[in-house]
Amino acid sequence: MKITALLIAAVAASTSPVLAAPVPGQPAPAFRGVDVNGKPVSLADFRGKTVVLEWNNPNCPFVQKHYTSGNMQSLQQKNTSAGVVWLAVNSTAESHSDYMAPTKLAAWFGEQKAAPTAIVMDPKGEIGRAYGAKVTPHMYVIDAKGTLVYAGAIDDKRSANPADIKTSTNHVVVALGEVAAGKAVTTPSTTAYGCTIKY
Repeated sequence: MKITALLIAAVAASTSPVLAAPVPGQPAPAFRGVDVNGKPVSLADFRGKTVVLEWNNPNCPFVQKHYTSGNMQSLQQKNTSAGVVWLAVNSTAESHSDYMAPTKLAAWFGEQKAAPTAIVMDPKGEIGRAYGAKVTPHMYVIDAKGTLVYAGAIDDKRSANPADIKTSTNHVVVALGEVAAGKAVTTPSTTAYGCTIKY
């Protein structure tokens, strides 16, 4: 009876399509992917550095809020200049109308004058599901030890209006500042808002 129960549990676990989202304070899930230029990208490549993960879909109004205003580009540039690794991840399935081929996605980022360290393609949703990413932009901060220290919304204004950026508290900025100061992140998780990721 015990063996049968264990076998059933093992099969259920192996066939489950949903992975539990990582919890801040635990090791960030390892991943390997390919960027828009076909170059392999692995979280392990950046061991010893702070890493930001930004889930992106150019067709999402909430993503557009931060790019048309220049806010996301400013965050990318400021933090990568300080040694932070910034990875934009696109988990849109190839079968969805929002999907952009690597060259087209790279061109969009170029038009935006964006400055992420790399743009990672995740059309099978493996990285997104490993992190429990649900919307764009869903944001994560990983410290130099590989610990997930923040997961959630980019800020506290749940709107697609660029005008709200000026009066919002940017959770990613706060988390990065605390990490740089060697402090614990005071708000390690928030509820992300945006467009549903098209897995």
